[in-house]
Amino acid sequence: MVRWRTRYRGLVAMVAGVLSCAAVVVAVPAMAAIPPATCRVTYQTTWDSAGRFGASIAIENLAPRITSWRLTFTWPGTQRVDNGWYATWTQSGRNVTAVNLPYNGTLNQGQRVTVGFNGSYTGTNPAPTLFALNGIGCIGPNPPTPTPTPTPTPTPTPTPTPTPTSGSGRVANPYAGATGYVDPAWSAAAAAEPGGAAVARTSTGVWLDRVSRVTGTASVPGLRAHLDEAVRQDAANGTAPLTIQVVLNDLPDRNCTRLTSNGDFTLAQDGLNRYRTEYVDRIAAILADPAYQRLRILTVVEPDFLPSIVLNYNTQYTYRCEAIQTNGGYPAAVRYALTRLHAIPNVYTYLDVAHHGMLGWPDNFTPAVEQLASIGGATGGALPLVDGFTVNVAGYSALVEPFFTANTVIAGQQVRMSRWVDWNDYVDELSYARAMRDRLIAAGFPPGVGMVIDTSRNGWGGPARPTAPSTSTDLNTFVDQSRMDRRVTMANWCNQTGAGLGERPVADPAPGIDAYAWIKPPGVSDGASSSTTPNPENIPFDPRCDPLYQEPRGAYVPGGALPNAPAAGQWFSAQFRQLLANAYPSL
Repeated sequence: MVRWRTRYRGLVAMVAGVLSCAAVVVAVPAMAAIPPATCRVTYQTTWDSAGRFGASIAIENLAPRITSWRLTFTWPGTQRVDNGWYATWTQSGRNVTAVNLPYNGTLNQGQRVTVGFNGSYTGTNPAPTLFALNGIGCIGPNPPTPTPTPTPTPTPTPTPTPTPTSGSGRVANPYAGATGYVDPAWSAAAAAEPGGAAVARTSTGVWLDRVSRVTGTASVPGLRAHLDEAVRQDAANGTAPLTIQVVLNDLPDRNCTRLTSNGDFTLAQDGLNRYRTEYVDRIAAILADPAYQRLRILTVVEPDFLPSIVLNYNTQYTYRCEAIQTNGGYPAAVRYALTRLHAIPNVYTYLDVAHHGMLGWPDNFTPAVEQLASIGGATGGALPLVDGFTVNVAGYSALVEPFFTANTVIAGQQVRMSRWVDWNDYVDELSYARAMRDRLIAAGFPPGVGMVIDTSRNGWGGPARPTAPSTSTDLNTFVDQSRMDRRVTMANWCNQTGAGLGERPVADPAPGIDAYAWIKPPGVSDGASSSTTPNPENIPFDPRCDPLYQEPRGAYVPGGALPNAPAAGQWFSAQFRQLLANAYPSL
């Protein structure tokens, strides 16, 4: 069983779609003048079990622009608000008040904001009445309370923004002192390969890149099956806690920076709301099951979502990503996922920050930090919804380039001016992760926040690995002969030739780094190398996975993808054997 070894210690406008519902009748004196309604409210219970429940309230401003709001309502029964989010909640008797937070007080006419809470009651649980916004009654509709969520019903959850080191067994670094979950199917496939037994008991991530991966199919175990197996492994471990890495990766029209986008949902077909209700809510309900409360569940939230909303797409990707940037729904969707997950006491949320080859340029780095601070709750006075950040998830970027930095000078020219680095401020993932962490702390995240670097495929060992810096005085020749990363360009992401296993999973490998982890299971294909490859899940073919695809780099050159690759998510024996052979550190 692999252990996470310790070396060192060192907004919201979440558009919820107003649901059809019955009108709230407010009694007024017969001759009283009724002021015009300034809001429309939709109240909806989201779960209800054994005297505990959760609810959401969508507030639509019908008046001219307001810069602050105060929502009030009255319970008809014994209900109480125990804890809530996206507002400051108070209750006196049966009367409840919700006041905006600093970041969501401004509502233009027609704009909505959704708030929510967990509560308790005895007897029955009818909907509240007498909604008012800033003292003026809201019009309906209010829907009737829906039937409770089908089994399994989520258990009551605490305030969605607990302090990372406070209560409920939450620890500063969930990787430290813990054992990692071993996926039985991946472990068996790895062990069946020559030499694979050496790494077959290594912990890897569980990828939920479509709804069927959450619910499970006849051939693919769902999230609950993985968690049940994790509980079994945890029981066999004894006293050491067990971590399981769960990757959320199903935003609408995801992967817009690639030639082919994929996923279950599209923006054009109500994808953002479906993402919340059909995907995130299902995951949160399963993770909240008390059967899993001893596990340390590490959620990696939406790898590579950030470039979709940060990069300036005056490039070949403009037509793919401009709809996402125009829609503006990604930040709210990701924040919704963080809110639901972080509310569960034993779930740790790690928000993805891509890799240096995407966001290392100054024009990208600063906007990325600003977006992360806004989405993760580091601005506006609320406690952050994020326990840490992930870097290089499913990527190939080298952990360390030992023979140069961006500032290294060759024949009077800085390495950043080379064709490979292309004015990037960083040349590897460790320097990028450390710089990103420093900036995120300066933006409001707590000083103890940590980074996790995916090292599953960035070893770049074997005979092609340089052992000394080049002696060339030509800048491009020096960099190409000295760099560990042997790809044609940093944009290449599919089944790359020459890659190797990187650092084995380890906790606290360097100050500020929570772990090196294998989040992407090595040997699992990035995508089919041909459009005619058998494709049981109908995953769109991406031309960059074709070995003959020509990357523009001055003259057009092949993109470096391995041949004969199966469809994405399938076992790729040739890739795994290459990763073993080129492992660095060597096995």
